[in-house]
Amino acid sequence: MNFLETEDVVKQYANHLALDKVSIQVPEGQIFGLLGPNGAGKTTLIRIINRITAPDSGRVLFNGRESQPDDIYQIGYLPEERGLYKKMKVGEQAIYLAQLKGLSYQEARKRLTSWFEKFDIMPWWNKKLEELSKGMQQKIQFITTIIHEPKLLIFDEPFSGFDPVNAEMLKKEILELKNAGHTIIFSTHNMASVEEICDNIALINRSHVVLSGNVTEVRSRFKTNNFTLKFQTEGSSIQEVPGMFSILDNQEQSGISEMRIHKETEIRNSTLLTTLAGQAEIISFTEEIPSMNDIFINTVSGTNTTQA
Repeated sequence: MNFLETEDVVKQYANHLALDKVSIQVPEGQIFGLLGPNGAGKTTLIRIINRITAPDSGRVLFNGRESQPDDIYQIGYLPEERGLYKKMKVGEQAIYLAQLKGLSYQEARKRLTSWFEKFDIMPWWNKKLEELSKGMQQKIQFITTIIHEPKLLIFDEPFSGFDPVNAEMLKKEILELKNAGHTIIFSTHNMASVEEICDNIALINRSHVVLSGNVTEVRSRFKTNNFTLKFQTEGSSIQEVPGMFSILDNQEQSGISEMRIHKETEIRNSTLLTTLAGQAEIISFTEEIPSMNDIFINTVSGTNTTQA
């Protein structure tokens, strides 16, 4: 079941068409990667989902029905451009923001205390935000985003400003939120993070969805049929088999060859491996699956025309 859908959403600003019939489907309880280069239309779509702005045409479906104004209380939004008040004390500000999202003072303080202790930032409760490092400010912004336990969470570049240790900590928290049943939209330029945590993606380029689907399926869709294998060269060698595979590259060192080959599309992997094993002692055999980073670059640059 899809928790959130957009159907043919169009948004025009003056002479700029930001979104042109954009449709996405965000499955319930999963992490959905919303990807695209700068200026592609991602932020505009996020603002429409959050009801910050309205589409010119098309609609947003929230939990199976058309989006309503009160749905904003079921959304937590962490924008790329953070919006906390620099001169305001951290704890006071966090409670204020939690109350805006419908929590009582007592419940807000209880939940915030628990999260501040978990993130080891309780000593900063009475400090002004401007006294904190960027990473600590990010933690507070993350907490205020999730404190009301919304059904839908939208994270726009959530790891920005974090060192690797804190980025890993935040990644773990996002996965725990998914496991707790939250639906998450995750917008980032870090394709390694997409591979690690996203279940599905939509790639927007020049106002259109140009690629979408399950992450594993999308990567498989862009397969090159290239393989890397290692084999022992003593007393054996691997020769091309026309109609089955060709050799792209081969390097030998200390009796071990590392070879890249290209398999013809109609040949099964098991058939290829059996043929190779008949020629040499195979140590390893790995299919080269393109990374999300490669797919992103190829799709956006137009070198690959596979569509959603």
